[in-house]
Order: sequence, then structure tokens, then C-alpha cells
Amino acid sequence: MSLTDELLTKLQGAPLQQVSQQLGISDTQASGAISAALPVLMGALGNNASQPQGAQALLGALQNNHSGLDLGSVLGSVLGGGGGGGAASDGAGILGHIFGGSQQKVETGLAQATQLDSGRTSQLLQILAPIVMAFLAQRLGGGQADAGSLSQALGQEKQQVQQQGGLAGGLLGSLLDQDGDGQLGVGDLLKLGGNLLGGKR
Repeated sequence: MSLTDELLTKLQGAPLQQVSQQLGISDTQASGAISAALPVLMGALGNNASQPQGAQALLGALQNNHSGLDLGSVLGSVLGGGGGGGAASDGAGILGHIFGGSQQKVETGLAQATQLDSGRTSQLLQILAPIVMAFLAQRLGGGQADAGSLSQALGQEKQQVQQQGGLAGGLLGSLLDQDGDGQLGVGDLLKLGGNLLGGKR
């Protein structure tokens, strides 16, 4: 099972209902939107972590800001329940680091595909971003983790998303090719990987 599928499974039931209530949409709509958004988030992180400095920055963020958090407490924090989420529940900030200048493009594509308005799509991504980080910290960011294994695991996720195609694959493809030339060049990589999650404090 891929990391994306594993996290999707964990979000079934009560978490899904909480998200749908927060967004004011049906469970079915929320499930479809989450299923579309998660692979794009994972794939973008996989691309960021494909560069050594990006992988190191991501590992530092997972260990410093997101370790020891369970999904329930993060979900409660991002849905307005308060609690000591701090930087770990700053969905907008995390999205800015993951997507950079392409965040609007991702939100627009998801909104069109899921038939949610752009405000709800943005809100959904802000809810999911800290959850993805907490999940990755749990699975990949423990004390024995290293940047190489993190890069490899997320690289496989990115590859799966691209191979499966569909909405997530198309969005990820357009995100990776930020200069619109049809190829992922060094300039694209620097834009994506150069400033991931603020690096080490």
C-alpha cells in the first residue's frame, strides 16, 4: 500500500465527517476531494525531496515541528479546536513551502475537478497539509530516519501519482513544469526545492 493510500484509509470515518462538516459539503464530496488532493500534496513533497537540500530541509521540519503529533490532535487543531499545534498546524504556511508560486494553479485545478469553489478547495488543502506532515513524521521522520530514505520513499509516491495519471497526475505534471516548457528543468527544481519549509532553524 502506498503512503497516500495508507493515509486515505486513516482519514475514513470520523475524520472525513469532521472535514465535510467544516467545509459544509457531503461526505461523498469530501471523500472525492481528499482523494484528489492527497496525491498532489505527496507528489509535490516527493519532488521537493528529490534534491538533497530539499530532503534535508523536509526531514528537519518533520523532526522539529511535526514529530510526536497524532493525526487526531492535528485534525482537531486545524479544524479550530485549538490545542498546541503551533507551526505544525499552520496549513497556509506549509502549502506555501510545498507549492511555492504554483499554489493557485493547484487550487484552481482541484476546484474544477471536484466542483468545489476555490475557497473550499483552499481550505481543504490547508486542513490536509499539516495532516500529511504529521503522518510523514510518524512514518518516516523518526529518530533513525535520514534524508536519503525519506527522499526514496517520497520519490516512489511521486512516481506512482504520475503513473496513475488522472487528475492528480495531471496537476502534479503541471506543477512540476513551472515554466511551461513541457519539461522539468533545473529552474523548476530550484523554485520547488530551494526553500522547502524554511530549512533548519
